[in-house]
Amino acid sequence: MTIFSKIIAGEIPSYKCAEDEKHYAFLDINPVAKGHTLVVPKREVDYLFDLTDEELAALTVFAKRVAAAIKTAYPCRKVGMAVLGLEVNHAHIHLIPLQSEGDMDFRKDKLQLPAEEMQAIADNIHKAFCQ
Repeated sequence: MTIFSKIIAGEIPSYKCAEDEKHYAFLDINPVAKGHTLVVPKREVDYLFDLTDEELAALTVFAKRVAAAIKTAYPCRKVGMAVLGLEVNHAHIHLIPLQSEGDMDFRKDKLQLPAEEMQAIADNIHKAFCQ
């Protein structure tokens, strides 16, 4: 069971931003920008392109809704999307609010935000998602 499956199951706490019956979105605990969100399928699959066509399409549509919520909660020029998947063997999409392309640089120092701020960010995205 991956760390993401444990988060989805509620065994590990997370800053939930959005959820439906097949997908879960939560803040990255090592964000490159405020609002950096991970979108995952609830079904544990190692590699994004191992999802069925229907699952991949549904995950992308869910990520699109989450990206719109991020943009509402944290006005930005665009919300960037990245698929890396080397650190956790559970398919996931990174959504990052962008003011410039440099905001997607995963090599830069990660933000260290207090728990209260992380919760406020997640709550703002969740509120926008539910509207």
